Amino acid sequence: MLLRSHRRNRVVWSSPAGPARGTGLAGLTPVTRPGRIRRFIRISVLLTVMGLVDLARGEHPRWRFALAGGALTVAGLVLGHNPAGAILLPGLLLLFSAPLAPASPAADRKRRSVLERELATYSTAAQRCDLEAILDQYPDGVTRELRGILSQQAMAVVNSPVPGVHPGRR
Repeated sequence: MLLRSHRRNRVVWSSPAGPARGTGLAGLTPVTRPGRIRRFIRISVLLTVMGLVDLARGEHPRWRFALAGGALTVAGLVLGHNPAGAILLPGLLLLFSAPLAPASPAADRKRRSVLERELATYSTAAQRCDLEAILDQYPDGVTRELRGILSQQAMAVVNSPVPGVHPGRR
């Protein structure tokens, strides 16, 4: 005696109205076409690269910390349990310190460049001594920016490859 097969012949009482698709799942349609997804990915990558180029220029000082922190954090997560994964902590510190960095808007940069040009007119040693004597009469908190600019200009004169060339004069 032979065993009967558990399969039985099935009869389809009603068929779908549309043509059969090769998806393997009856009644399910794809949400979007593959071309739309590829286009979305291309546009997203392009916008991301454009944003990162703007950040890499360094126009926004706060974003420098965020960009460096993000890179170190991702590298630390990827390296994971390796000893090099210890860069995760500095990355997180940079990410959390980014909002604390002082902003430097365009107006501040413009004001500072005007101040640098005005201070560059004090080019001789006697003029610098007179200006420093005037600055000594005020507290350091008030004259900190002026002293910083003067010291940068003095270092630029010392490190200048051409003798007699002063910063700010063109």
